[in-house]
Amino acid sequence: MNWLFLGGYDPAYQRNAVIRKGLVAHGDAVAEYPADPSFKTWLRYPLLLARIAARAGALPHARTGALPSARRFPLRRADAVYVPAFCQKDVPLARFLAALVARPVVFDPLASRFETKILDRRRHAADSLTARWNRWIDAMAFRLSDIVLADTAAHAAYYASAYGVPARKLVVVPVGYDDALFDPDRVAPAAARASAFAPVCPSPAPAGPTFTVLFFGSFLPLHGVDAVIEAAHAVWRLDPTILFRFVGSGDTWARVRELASDFGAANCSFEPWVPLAALPGLVASADVSLGIFGRTAKARRVAPHKLFQSLGMRKPVITARTPAIEEFFTHAENIWLCDEPYDETLADAVIRLKKDPALRERLAANGYRAVKERFTPAAVVAQLRGQALTFKK
Repeated sequence: MNWLFLGGYDPAYQRNAVIRKGLVAHGDAVAEYPADPSFKTWLRYPLLLARIAARAGALPHARTGALPSARRFPLRRADAVYVPAFCQKDVPLARFLAALVARPVVFDPLASRFETKILDRRRHAADSLTARWNRWIDAMAFRLSDIVLADTAAHAAYYASAYGVPARKLVVVPVGYDDALFDPDRVAPAAARASAFAPVCPSPAPAGPTFTVLFFGSFLPLHGVDAVIEAAHAVWRLDPTILFRFVGSGDTWARVRELASDFGAANCSFEPWVPLAALPGLVASADVSLGIFGRTAKARRVAPHKLFQSLGMRKPVITARTPAIEEFFTHAENIWLCDEPYDETLADAVIRLKKDPALRERLAANGYRAVKERFTPAAVVAQLRGQALTFKK
């Protein structure tokens, strides 16, 4: 099949990169027509139309993932027009172009604008004009698409109930992970470990070897980083050799760092984002990797990249027990799940895994086996290709 990717999206974003790599692994061709996501729709549409008319798409380099300029197949040769994650506003353009050649529009929202901006981040009231506008944009994008992707069955159910998306349109495509990048047999642990640990509140270095718990992410409300800070505070009193590294930035970063300072968290270190290429080494340096612990409705519907990436690096993962995560993983078999109150159960889980290396090894080995079998790029796109092929016939 020939896939034409179109919209204001980042080709390097892992959701987009994994799906692209999965399609290519099946022998499909992917022509990319990205525009800067910061461009307004009135600028993006003519820019994308001009690029498509000139066939000035881009195809990622097979090894580096880079997107050099290149002339690619024309619109008439596309078997599907694909609108990547978060590009709701680009679906009307995709619908127009797809209609010219009688091809389906495949849309991957990853999350609705309404649930992200209104329900999760709570920047506007649910009955505000902004909320209604974002909900309308979501509904329009769903209505104009022939196939709608959902990263979990829980998210698919939300799209069906909240927006009336028919079941025949919905395809569950887990976010998965890039197994060529997150490969424990090829990645050495990053040099920065306890030696580079810079706690928020310095204290004498703990005696004996340290045990590192890693959180990395964009500090969204659904991540529940405040619960992790509270757990770290409880752990410090029981075992000061356990260190918590927080890598990233985002909405709640300032608040949770202030919380760590208030707690006098001598076992918490905050560090900026690292490049994607350095992330596997960072994960390899940890003893345990953390998932999400948010209490929002959206947190119960997602299974984020970091779970698959950490398990792909053969690391034990601790995360909240949610319907979405239990679609893919099993507690105490290939992941460790925490119930509320997360601060208490997370602290208990960290202490338990530190004391039980055999349990850590079992979770890591089984988790790695699970993601290698079911969540590589080629595996996650299999159902999507099957659905798209029905349109081609």
